[in-house]
Amino acid sequence: MKRRKKKRAGCLTYIIILLAAVCIASTAATAYLLREEGRREQLKRAITETIAKKEIPYQDIEGTEVSEAQKYYYGKLGEEERRAYLEILQGVYENKEKIYVHSSNATRTNEIFHYVLKDSPDIFWCDGTTTTTAYTGEEPYTVMEPVYLCDSKERGEKQMVIDTAVDKFLEGISVNASEYDKILYVYEYIVNTVEYDIESEDNQNIYSVFGNQRSVCAGYAKATQYLLEELGVFCTYVTGKVEGGQPHAWNLVMCDENYYYVDTTWGDPVFQSQDGESQEQGYISYDYMCCSDEELFKTHTPDGDVELPRCTKMDDNYYVVNEMYYSFYDKEEALKAMNKVIRDGGESVVLKYADAYTYGRAKEDIFENVLDEAAQNLADLYGLEKVSYSYIDDERLNKIVIYWNYDA
Repeated sequence: MKRRKKKRAGCLTYIIILLAAVCIASTAATAYLLREEGRREQLKRAITETIAKKEIPYQDIEGTEVSEAQKYYYGKLGEEERRAYLEILQGVYENKEKIYVHSSNATRTNEIFHYVLKDSPDIFWCDGTTTTTAYTGEEPYTVMEPVYLCDSKERGEKQMVIDTAVDKFLEGISVNASEYDKILYVYEYIVNTVEYDIESEDNQNIYSVFGNQRSVCAGYAKATQYLLEELGVFCTYVTGKVEGGQPHAWNLVMCDENYYYVDTTWGDPVFQSQDGESQEQGYISYDYMCCSDEELFKTHTPDGDVELPRCTKMDDNYYVVNEMYYSFYDKEEALKAMNKVIRDGGESVVLKYADAYTYGRAKEDIFENVLDEAAQNLADLYGLEKVSYSYIDDERLNKIVIYWNYDA
């Protein structure tokens, strides 16, 4: 009996010990699971906090300088949008695939991007298109992905071509020339060296002008802006539409403290007459060499994306400066202008009138009377039996141009 009691006691002790061990193991497992769950929650919170605090890689704009006096579109922005402008500018200069911008509005960011390009004719490696995405959150921002036309190596090679052409251009004018002379020099340089070609490569940027000498209005206007900035003359890029609703680009300049419009593209002979006669003559039009709102808006309509200053003067228009502009009609003045050109052996005489009424009076008398007198003077002076001439009668611009033929 004593042996059986001892056996039962040992069994009971063993069972108690076993149950205690199981209980301890269960408690340890539960504690472990709780600790692991706590660690996971802690890690989750840490990751969330890290994501929330992650720095957005905005562009470093330290040292980026923009002259408000020269960069017109930058000057139209408020402080916050100027910051976005500078971030975009720096990102494009660095050929960044993604540009992070302090902006919550993708549409507005895209508009500011185009302001950057309008202010920066030197940016020839960016085609003006971009994918723009806005992100919301604790700190909203926008990511731009511009399309670049070339890599850094090709960009450097093209810049060397541009620099060579510009250096040669600068040899032809003094830094001490007047603002008017600088604007005229650029105007004639662009018209005389560039051929209008809608199929030309890079025709939306300055390389088409300085590298290929073939471009369209965007290239003409950006090259005009680029060269005038080199000469220290205020010039900005303006977009809009012309007759027929066609998109177009031209420039706004400042000359002798007054604003004027300049359109080098329309100075090219290809735009001067529908019948192509002026193109055959090689005639440069100076109607858009420093003209007023009133003159420009006969054919051009700005987009209105920013407010533009009033251009109320014609004082520095080419025809005014060169005494080919008339505020009233005088037969003797018209004949005197023709005879002077004939006496000097000049190719053409330009008679531009201030308004439609004056032009109408002049046109009637010139074609009925004055031309015959001038032609007879030419015949007498050069001993010709027969005189021939051609002309452009531009009703839109209140202008008559006579081309004299000196061959017998």
